[in-house]
Amino acid sequence: MASQVSTADVLIVGGGLIGCASAWHLADHGLAIELVERGHINAGASGQNAGSLHFQIERRFLEQGEQAAREGAVIVLLSKLAIGDWATLEDRLGRPLDIAMHGGLMVAETEAELDLLAFKVGRENELGLSTVLLDAAELRAHSRCLSPALAGAAWLAEEGHANPRILTDAYAQAAKQRGAVLHTGTRVTRLTMEQDGTYRVQLVEAGKERTVLARKVLLAAGHWSTRLANMLGLNLPLYPAPLTMSVTDRADPMLPFLVQHVGQRLSMKQTDDGNLLIGGGWPSRLERGEDGLPDLDRPALVDSANLRANLEVAARVMPALRQRSLLRTWTGTTCVSADQLPIVGEISAAPGLFVAAGGSLFTLGPVLARLLAQTIATGTMAEEIALFSPARFAKLDAFAVLP
Repeated sequence: MASQVSTADVLIVGGGLIGCASAWHLADHGLAIELVERGHINAGASGQNAGSLHFQIERRFLEQGEQAAREGAVIVLLSKLAIGDWATLEDRLGRPLDIAMHGGLMVAETEAELDLLAFKVGRENELGLSTVLLDAAELRAHSRCLSPALAGAAWLAEEGHANPRILTDAYAQAAKQRGAVLHTGTRVTRLTMEQDGTYRVQLVEAGKERTVLARKVLLAAGHWSTRLANMLGLNLPLYPAPLTMSVTDRADPMLPFLVQHVGQRLSMKQTDDGNLLIGGGWPSRLERGEDGLPDLDRPALVDSANLRANLEVAARVMPALRQRSLLRTWTGTTCVSADQLPIVGEISAAPGLFVAAGGSLFTLGPVLARLLAQTIATGTMAEEIALFSPARFAKLDAFAVLP
């Protein structure tokens, strides 16, 4: 028996933050939207991260040298837009999202790290981000909960954190209210392009096969986006990044802002309930399948040495952490691109096929989804995301053959 066939203006693959937010915006453009997710909404990296809103240039852009830092600084242009999106998001979605934008510090422990912070702040200020460099005395006066041994910090008043466990669901509910259709427990088994440019997407849902025909498809499935693109013979330079996050017991309010480190992997913040969240990009360990290759369908394993190192950095920066109890440590697998910047936009070798994946997609997710939906709906790339277009990797698809 032939599988059921339906149509959509846009089929979105992936029920994380980007997928659900894009569905909301696209439905608002009056398009017929279907979203499919192999697990449940917010099951992947969108719901497993620590919820930092880090608008300063991240450490990962600074550790590869000055030239790499200058190139990575272009993300600041998007960060400025993201600040505005986050500041108004609760009003636009009509519900509380535990968004706290009380500021953020990126700390330095040595004079060399402080010099790197000064370079970073200078570049950010050139691009219009109002970061301020604090010396050791200014930092002690600003943040008495942190170690007096710190050499200084960069301060940005708009940084903060949000609750990743509720944000994506808020977008999903809003998308459904605007007419988008969301299917969970639905797996893509085949993705092909017809001669007229329509995409044929074969799915399995509750053990039954069905097919969706869509003029446009958005791959928003994190590191699984690479596998989906491979179904069309296309290549996306996205690589899995399994990370580690931890949470302590509740404490009296002591840390009202986000803390990062310019020379070490660290992020810290305190929730409204008093728990302290600790992360920063320390790797976890991918499980291996019988073939010896990483099994991306299973949760990564905590690496005890990296966990201890993460907690030690955190305790050096905020000594009061040594009095807290560790409640839980978990892992989540995000993905990064070959140049560390997000990949967002239409894949030139496959007109109508869009992707949104790469680093910083919690912090930048709301603004990227809004601009990408505008791009998909109007057929004209939003100027603000042109720098992150997949076109910069077009040579990887030089031998792709599509109708």
